[in-house]
Amino acid sequence: MEKEMAEVYCGNGRGKTTLAIGQALRASSQGKSVIIIQFLKGNERRELDFLEELDQLDIKIFRFEKMETCYDQLNEEEQAEEKRNILNGLNFARKVIATQECDFLVLDEILGLLDKHIATVDMVTELLKQKDESMHIILTGNRVDQGLLDYVDRVTTITTLERDKMPLV
Repeated sequence: MEKEMAEVYCGNGRGKTTLAIGQALRASSQGKSVIIIQFLKGNERRELDFLEELDQLDIKIFRFEKMETCYDQLNEEEQAEEKRNILNGLNFARKVIATQECDFLVLDEILGLLDKHIATVDMVTELLKQKDESMHIILTGNRVDQGLLDYVDRVTTITTLERDKMPLV
């Protein structure tokens, strides 16, 4: 059996989630079971729900946030409530990894939890330490913390360059 990886898609560019979803679709089309856990997207983001309706694919999507609005747009009290919901999502991710509930796990915007001080680097590294060689994990977010680098196999950085700052080829 091929050893599966833990990888990070990060950077200031758009497309990190799209890249992760593309990889998840590929894995599912190869007969692997896929779980996607989204963080910091609010509950109104339903653009991926169609994936669960594709009968031939084994893809499940989870969001633990209850508010319709993204975390940054909530007041302090609402953020405190959503933080509890988000931490429930992290606990669910821990359970998925510990029980090997899927072959391919996407933790979408989990790196943003570090930036917003909702989770710690230790919390995320504990998840990665539980991963066994048969599970592929993708973490997305804008910035990867140095403390995670020992626990991931590959970091892909997606950058957006303004037209006037593009390198000449």
